[in-house]
Amino acid sequence: MSQRATLAVPETSTSPRRTPSGRVELTGVIPQALIVVTLLVAVVALDQAFKWWGWRHAPAAMINRGGSPFVTPTVDGWYADPATGARLDLLDVGLLSIAVSFLVLRRRSWNVLVPGAVMLGGWASNLLDRLGLHHWTAPGSVRGAVDFIDVGRIVVNVADAFIVVGTPLFVVAVSASYLGVWATTGSTAAFPVTGTTTRGRARTWTRILALTGAVGRAAAVGSARQPTVG
Repeated sequence: MSQRATLAVPETSTSPRRTPSGRVELTGVIPQALIVVTLLVAVVALDQAFKWWGWRHAPAAMINRGGSPFVTPTVDGWYADPATGARLDLLDVGLLSIAVSFLVLRRRSWNVLVPGAVMLGGWASNLLDRLGLHHWTAPGSVRGAVDFIDVGRIVVNVADAFIVVGTPLFVVAVSASYLGVWATTGSTAAFPVTGTTTRGRARTWTRILALTGAVGRAAAVGSARQPTVG
């Protein structure tokens, strides 16, 4: 007597579900990835459109070559230097890619997913400026991010606003996830380190460290500016 073979169908439903800790999560990795990509594209598109307008119409418009009050003058100089700054930008591309994969390769709650994607979208938009997109938003300018919003002692852009809003919300959401799971189950498995092999665990820890670096990088270098070209 033959047995009927059954095939496992990947879960792709977009219906949310509530976890034991009370968090609302998506039920499929594929829709979750689409949401992250959509948010990233929307943040970048909105920021670049405002930069295009600001460079042509805002009196405070300038190019930031990487300066921030949260880093030392030495690090500030590294980002401003054409050769060293380009290498650091390539490093940022790698960190950003790993951080995005950390968001999309496991199920996340809306509270974590949305601010994380908004924060990374702001970082990605400023990074795209330094990688060459500034030639479209600010023709004839040097390599750097376009800033045009004067808020007193510093000049910022829309991507910085996404970073400033998204980063603390993301940190709070991740902390709440840990605390919620701990209170419910007595474990800290909100972001478990999975994998039965050393290689699998190493990949997970690499994503965790990259996401931690993304938060610090976005908060530290993505905000205030040194005036260079206006």
